[in-house]
Amino acid sequence: MLSKSKIKFFNSIKLRKYRKKHKLFVAEGKKIIKDLVDSGFVVKYIVAEKNDFDFKLNSYAELILTESSEFKKISSLKTVPDAIAYFQIPEYNLEYNNLKDELTLFCDGIQNPGNMGSIIRTADWFGISNIICSEDTVDIYNPKVVQASMGAIARVKVHYVDKVYFFDRIEGNIYVYGTLPEGEDLYKTNLKKEGIIVVGNEGSGISGELLKYVSKKISIPNFSNKENKTESLNASIATAVVCAEFMRQNKKEEN
Repeated sequence: MLSKSKIKFFNSIKLRKYRKKHKLFVAEGKKIIKDLVDSGFVVKYIVAEKNDFDFKLNSYAELILTESSEFKKISSLKTVPDAIAYFQIPEYNLEYNNLKDELTLFCDGIQNPGNMGSIIRTADWFGISNIICSEDTVDIYNPKVVQASMGAIARVKVHYVDKVYFFDRIEGNIYVYGTLPEGEDLYKTNLKKEGIIVVGNEGSGISGELLKYVSKKISIPNFSNKENKTESLNASIATAVVCAEFMRQNKKEEN
């Protein structure tokens, strides 16, 4: 049985202030746990029914074996997972000079955890190493973000910054693309293989204070001929479409 104190402690990690206090986050399910362990993330606690992992735990991880019926007392999922682990939150240094030579995503006020997790997964798929986030973007260690990332959180470094300070520092040194409705057709724009793609908030888009930093406004054309057509794409889907076109153009150049 899980003790009352452990249940209270594990449930507290679902809240951002306690994640920051204890520097821990939760991941549910052996597949995601394995991805994180294999990527070097440090396990502090792991709750499981059996010690039958296909990965090696660090020596100071506390393994708690209990009945699967106990998992629902600490799980955030509708379907009870086969294991729940609590990892140390890693600390990354943002290397500004490296951003000049690679493609980077900037999330400006993304609020939906599912969207954020999918954006991290998209970045991983397209080989993007860094995502920069404004301070009002959802916490990537929110349990819903971790689950939606499907383990990609282990392979993409995510940084939170004061957005005005960040863009003031890089202004003039790095090309900035802004995804905006009035932007140039994505498929008719010559896209560089390096730069920053700014993805705006789901409802309000890119904040006004960042517009002055945008070097090129781009948009995804709507191909529908219907009168009552969809006005916009989901933020994570739009990010995937934009990243795919960046990679397609630059892969073509290499060939």
